[in-house]
Amino acid sequence: MDFIRILLGTLALFSFIIFLILYIKYYERKGIYFPARKIHLTPKDMGLEFEDVYFSSSDGIRLNGWFIPAGESRATILFCHGNAGNISHRIEVIYLFNKLGLNVFIFDYRGYGRSQGSPTEEGLYMDAQAAYKYLVEKRNLKEESIVVYGKSIGANVAVELCSKVKTAALISESAFTSALDMGKKLFPFLPLKWLISIKFDALSKIKDIIVPKLIIHSKDDRIIPFKHGRKLFEAAPEPKEFYPMRGGHNEALFLAKEDFVDKIDVFLQKHLDK
Repeated sequence: MDFIRILLGTLALFSFIIFLILYIKYYERKGIYFPARKIHLTPKDMGLEFEDVYFSSSDGIRLNGWFIPAGESRATILFCHGNAGNISHRIEVIYLFNKLGLNVFIFDYRGYGRSQGSPTEEGLYMDAQAAYKYLVEKRNLKEESIVVYGKSIGANVAVELCSKVKTAALISESAFTSALDMGKKLFPFLPLKWLISIKFDALSKIKDIIVPKLIIHSKDDRIIPFKHGRKLFEAAPEPKEFYPMRGGHNEALFLAKEDFVDKIDVFLQKHLDK
């Protein structure tokens, strides 16, 4: 009887471990990206003129984005959005950037909005590089006039992009240090280093980014803890600035819009405006 109980206990433990591994693999595929296909609003709904743009990633995926001009612009924001929704859910942030005298080019990753395909880590990186290439090659913008902005997982994509190409500056909002560090928060008892395949490792990449960096994170962020932003800031080389906000992950910017705009404006004046 003791042998049977031990055997059944071992089988139960083994089954539980297998279930956790399968759940983590499922979470990697389905629990990170939450794309929406329907476009609800366009910049025109905020009184902004825009161009509806299609371009292709290096693996042939057709992507969609919007280019919102600002007349005599001081720079162009390459906008890498977060893991949910699509470009139509970022209209208000586009408006804030545009009113600062910035062109805005926001694009949907593969699987989001009107972009083809399905999202993956490497796919998001390729899509951001394709958006950058579009600005440089199709719109003939100078590399030193492009400011890359990313929010949440988009900030990790922005860090990856800025570690590979020449830009004017990086603005990172609510980035996480790595997928492994985030996983430890959710599954602290599992050997995730050996279980997860995604990385989104901003911590190691930000060390190679020498352009001016503005790192933004809310002290009240319960989705991506504040310590992630601080670690990224500490790892980043100069020139760099840190902007701590208050409010939740998705609310902080809207609770302090004027302060957010002022911080961006001062950062640009210091590092870009001549």
